[in-house]
Amino acid sequence: MSARIARGSSAAKPRPRSKAPVRGKGRGKQAVDTLPLSDAALRRIGVWLLLGMMLAVGLAFAVAMGVPRMIGWTVGEAIGEAGFAVKRVEIKGLERMQRLPVYAVALDQQSMAMPLVDLDGTRERLLRFGWVEEARVSRRLPDTLVVDIVERTPAAIWQHNQRLALIDRHGVVLQDVELDSMPDLPLVIGPAANHHAQELIALFADTPQLKPLLAGATWVGGRRWDIRFQSGETLALPEGAEAAQKALTHFARMDKAAQLLGRGLVRFDMRIPGKIVVRVSDVPGSTVPELETAAPPAPAIDAATTI
Repeated sequence: MSARIARGSSAAKPRPRSKAPVRGKGRGKQAVDTLPLSDAALRRIGVWLLLGMMLAVGLAFAVAMGVPRMIGWTVGEAIGEAGFAVKRVEIKGLERMQRLPVYAVALDQQSMAMPLVDLDGTRERLLRFGWVEEARVSRRLPDTLVVDIVERTPAAIWQHNQRLALIDRHGVVLQDVELDSMPDLPLVIGPAANHHAQELIALFADTPQLKPLLAGATWVGGRRWDIRFQSGETLALPEGAEAAQKALTHFARMDKAAQLLGRGLVRFDMRIPGKIVVRVSDVPGSTVPELETAAPPAPAIDAATTI
């Protein structure tokens, strides 16, 4: 008897076995296998990456060799040839300094094309002049270079090593001064006296009645001032700004009360706190010792009088 086969049934097919993962395959390789990219696409990406690296290396080499600078220089020269080149220099702010050195610095350029003018370098060279406290350099198209100078203000004359020089309040040397053409300014004498000129100016700022009488001052021992008045007297001040200011203020009051200056006295020594020693002549020993600065002196002073 033939075997009966039920409808709708079929012989059981064997299930395909899943492939076991290959040991040793890295995660990166598995990730690449899962990407929806063909081998041709991966090759193109690799080629582009290689080209990008080569381009970066080429650009770095070009920068190192100055190629961009050369291109910029060529463009700047072309702009200059089109009419944007320096033809005029306008100088502002000069009153005492000569103009010719400023022109020489402003026109000392590698190229006169306006885009290639070295503004910062020009300013730095101008600041090397003693007279120049500040400088601003700018372009005014199409053809003008503008130089704006802020000059230093002369404050004193510095005498050192048989040389006379004009200085500002900070001690910056402005220019040499001839003996027959000295301006009407205080004379400071001695090594490094120029660096202490501002201290001297501050001393007389609080005693304005004495400032017109000042002839000069000597910086003694790098510590203190000897003040010389136009009437010939010398005032020895103590060390230290505060002590010197206090002594000068006392002296101004005493001079106002008894007119110490202009009476033929030679020297006032106020280095001892609260005391003043007066030399009445150039004869040795002609002094009046230890006078109280708070007490007004007597109207008359001579070699034998103690105040």
